[in-house]
Amino acid sequence: MVFLVASALLPYLICYLPLGQFQWSAAMRLAVLALVLGLWYLVLPVSPPADGAFLILLGAVLIGRFFDSIYPPPLPGLQITYLGHLALIHMSVLVLLVERRVHETGFGFVPNGREWRIGTLHYLGFLPVGALVALPLKAVHLAPAAPLWKIAGTFLAFLLVVALSEEFLFRGVLQQWMEEWTWNRTLALWFTSAIFGLVHLWYRSFPFPNWRWALIGAVLGWFCGHARNQAGSIRASVVTHALAVTTWRAFFV
Repeated sequence: MVFLVASALLPYLICYLPLGQFQWSAAMRLAVLALVLGLWYLVLPVSPPADGAFLILLGAVLIGRFFDSIYPPPLPGLQITYLGHLALIHMSVLVLLVERRVHETGFGFVPNGREWRIGTLHYLGFLPVGALVALPLKAVHLAPAAPLWKIAGTFLAFLLVVALSEEFLFRGVLQQWMEEWTWNRTLALWFTSAIFGLVHLWYRSFPFPNWRWALIGAVLGWFCGHARNQAGSIRASVVTHALAVTTWRAFFV
């Protein structure tokens, strides 16, 4: 518990104390969030309602832009709300793996050869289907290719952080729980893919509800979920996810 609170507060303190911009209200909100997450499964019994509410809480924190007011730009043009997102990622992973004791999901940073192969094949399968959805809806437009260094940086950032955290929560946790609750792996895959799509209703420059990206997200979610099922590990779905997002950011706007 102490570690969760400290890990939530330290990035904030390091950024704002030296600049004289520390706010007690912001620090208290971070501490309360850490305490709520850390106490969740110590107070509530493990059950589908408690599990579902935990995931809803995580979604509400992100969709509600909880960290925007806590992490205002310390310098003009410098956005650092991602520090709050990173704190939320590691807190939720720790709580789910250590306190909730979710079954082995394959959480890890280095996919093995089989996971690379399965993840890449599912990415290649997603490309034509995703294009058939995205291009007619004008959700994306071709753009000049990004520099190679930027493509590599985007891929590594998603492989090691963004896609890994999202795949852990959606395919490693939610999809697994849906399989347990429904006793139906196919239904769990489709349900989780739909939820993954729905969280993209708030995404990108289109006004809410962003149905274009919700549909694309659901399609990508299905391929990621199927990769996880075939490999028995979310590391395969992380590869699919990271390759798909990298392709979009490299060649489309």
